Amino acid sequence: MEREVIVVGAGPAGATTAMSLARKGHDVLLLDRKSFPRDKVCGDAVPAGAIEKLYALGMQEKIKAAGFYHIDKMRLVSPKGYTMDAELQDSSRWNAKSVIVPRMAFDALLQEHAVDSGAEFCQAQVKEPIMENGQVVGVRARLNGKVEEIRSKVVIGADGVTSAIARALRPDKHVDGHRAVALRAYIEDLELLPHHVEFYLYDQILPGYAWIFPLGNNAANIGLGMRLDKFREGDYDLNKMLDRLLEMPEIKKRVKNGGQYRDVATWQLNFGSQENVQRAYAGAMLVGDAAGLINPLTGGGISNAVTSGWLAAETAHAAFLMNDFSQEALYPYDTYCERMFWPTMRRSYLLQRSLEYLPFAVDWIVKQAREGSDFAQTFMTKL
Repeated sequence: MEREVIVVGAGPAGATTAMSLARKGHDVLLLDRKSFPRDKVCGDAVPAGAIEKLYALGMQEKIKAAGFYHIDKMRLVSPKGYTMDAELQDSSRWNAKSVIVPRMAFDALLQEHAVDSGAEFCQAQVKEPIMENGQVVGVRARLNGKVEEIRSKVVIGADGVTSAIARALRPDKHVDGHRAVALRAYIEDLELLPHHVEFYLYDQILPGYAWIFPLGNNAANIGLGMRLDKFREGDYDLNKMLDRLLEMPEIKKRVKNGGQYRDVATWQLNFGSQENVQRAYAGAMLVGDAAGLINPLTGGGISNAVTSGWLAAETAHAAFLMNDFSQEALYPYDTYCERMFWPTMRRSYLLQRSLEYLPFAVDWIVKQAREGSDFAQTFMTKL
């Protein structure tokens, strides 16, 4: 089999890449080891900027029809218990709102739109890229019970933090100081703050945080995350830490029937703050979590996943116009990523480190914001 483009992984980054290229008339094969809908461990928060980009790719009516739970405000609780509420901004062009939606539903909608845009989807487990003379020319994948070779001009690695494509092309891994571990669960008997996302920062977890992301009808995605090196040094138990979150007085009084939660799962994340990470290769590019584009302060990655998918599609389209798929031809993607992501990643990483060593600064900023400081309100709202 031979295709123009193979996209490995049909999450937000892969689906965005596939729909973008298919809408430009390219022959796209979208592969994922699971059929859809399928769960993906995540906090389920999708920022307005990501929604805006998907609107631009023709998804406005589908997303509005899906009725995702929108978010208008954020609450932040500091280590000493100071609380601040701030308005969240809609996206500027489309007036898109941030939403909370289980990834089972969100990813299925994106995968469906990629197919509607002209990409072909196939359930297959990709084992490795095919290399010839230092260039990626396809993938080996388990398809219908046997391993087959599928050839292509370009391969897009969108298969997450454990990416088979990234492992083959970039054997040097992210170090623990630029990684995180997180735990997620769902609870269905919690009195919600309507259309609020909640963040809890406290000494044990800094520079990470715990969260409550509402889904409506007393249901919420709850969890916590922390930097991987700090987690390993402290020998923490994430499940016990989640129990303690629900025991906090301001949360415990909102639990209606004992606070039982389900679908507890952990996952790891690669921050975008590690320097000199290559994402473009001869015949291949890495996007989303496979490219290590998680924000080191917020832990968010969906907006960067969507953006990187669009950038990779633009780069691949230009390569087809030149009929050149060398590393030099695809190198502009690395340049785009550097310009688009690195300034924010660097600032976020420095701020994350500051929060670790200066927890009192969080208390001060949140207290100031609560008392009306313009600086603090602006600072926290931008976070």
